[in-house]
Formats: sequence, structure tokens, C-alpha cells
Amino acid sequence: MTADAVDLTFQTADGPVHALKGVDLTINRGEFVSFIGPSGCGKTTFLRAIAALETPTGGSLTVNGMTPDQARRARAYGYVFQAPGLYPWRTIAGNIALPLEIMGFSKADRRERVERVLGLVELDGFGGKYPWQLSGGMQQRASIARALAFDADILLMDEPFGALDEIVRDRLNEALLDLWAKTGKTIGFVTHSIPEAVYLSTRIVVMSPRPGRITDVIESTLPRERPLDIRDTPEFIAIAHRVREGLRAGHADEA
Repeated sequence: MTADAVDLTFQTADGPVHALKGVDLTINRGEFVSFIGPSGCGKTTFLRAIAALETPTGGSLTVNGMTPDQARRARAYGYVFQAPGLYPWRTIAGNIALPLEIMGFSKADRRERVERVLGLVELDGFGGKYPWQLSGGMQQRASIARALAFDADILLMDEPFGALDEIVRDRLNEALLDLWAKTGKTIGFVTHSIPEAVYLSTRIVVMSPRPGRITDVIESTLPRERPLDIRDTPEFIAIAHRVREGLRAGHADEA
């Protein structure tokens, strides 16, 4: 994915809202890139632009060498929203299979894919349950499984764990790193949490208040295998400090 001087302005009744300005970024295949910044800084808008859910008003954006709309039609990515968005009248397996049904996969192929992704997110045996029978963390794992079902190269995740308590969030952070190691997907991940961004990412993109600009891109020096207690190490703390300084610098620029 490559962004070159991307601007995005929304026209509203109260005048234009400048969501993104001059965003330059390349995300390489197999990377785990987190976006962090204050509320309203454009990080979700940028993720939505990658997914062709918003259209830049300046610059260029390509996904796997295609326009975002071409990438959407080529099923190049799966998208995980903040809320699981599961249909309560469909089983977990039925929810995961829904995009596959829409795409015209055969019944046998759907069944095989659903079973495979349930295993990847550690929900074996829960396919016949309904969303209301699962905890919030399990519902979010089902949402991730749905995004993985058609085996896209890219996984876009918009604060998927933001509404969960810290214990569940830690568990899902570990599970997501394990999933990334198993699948080799390219992941774009939006978060408000500095520890989450540092724990998960190969690179952390720090964004300024609106209009959203990139103030820092931090390469992680942490090993790929990361137990939770790595968060107590001096190396982790140093990266978190740099993220925090980047966020402060963005606010200083705004002032």
C-alpha cells in the first residue's frame, strides 16, 4: 500500500473539514502497522480510504498496485470494525459465511473456510452458537474470522479491542500476534493505546490532530515473538516514550 501526498476533505453544512493533509506512507507486504493519534486525527479516515470507504480529494493511494476501489472488487482486504457487527439471528458460522455466500463460494468451500478460520481465532466448536451466547471478546474474534474467511492479503482493523476490558484485550493482543505469525497477512491497525501499538507493531505511525498528518514513523526493534511481559523491558518503554513524544509534538504543532 502506498500513499503519496494524500489529502481528504469532507464538505459539510458548516464548511469543509480537513481530515487528512499530505499523508505519505508505504506499507510493505507482511508488515504490522499501527496508527495512533488523538480522536479526530484522521487515522480511521485513512484506514477507510485504503478500504475505498472514503475517497481522497488529493494525492494518490494504491493498494497492491490497484486503486482502493479495484482492490475492494478484487477482495484484497478484510475489514474489522470497532464493534463486531454480527447478525443476532445467524449463528457464528453463519455470520462468518455471509460474505462468502455473497461472493458465490460453494457450500462445501464455505464450510471448509469457516472451520479453518474458527480454528485460527480459537473458536473451534462455537460455530453453532449465536452471538448473544458469546462474550464480547469472543464476538470480536468471530468478527476477525469473518474478515479472514475469503483469505485476503490485507487485514484492516479499526480499534477492534477498544471496548474490551484490559484482561480480555491483553489476551486478544496475544492471539492477534499469533494469528499474524501463522498467516503472514499485512495488517493496518488503528488504536488509541500506546502499549497496544508498541506491543503489536513492526511500525507505528503517529498522527497529529486534524488535519491529520504523520508526525513520526517508528520502526520497532522488538523481536517478532513477544510475551506480554516484554512490556516491562527498557526497550519497550523507550519505544512507548518515543510514541508519546510524537503525540505531544503533534499537539504542540497545533498550538
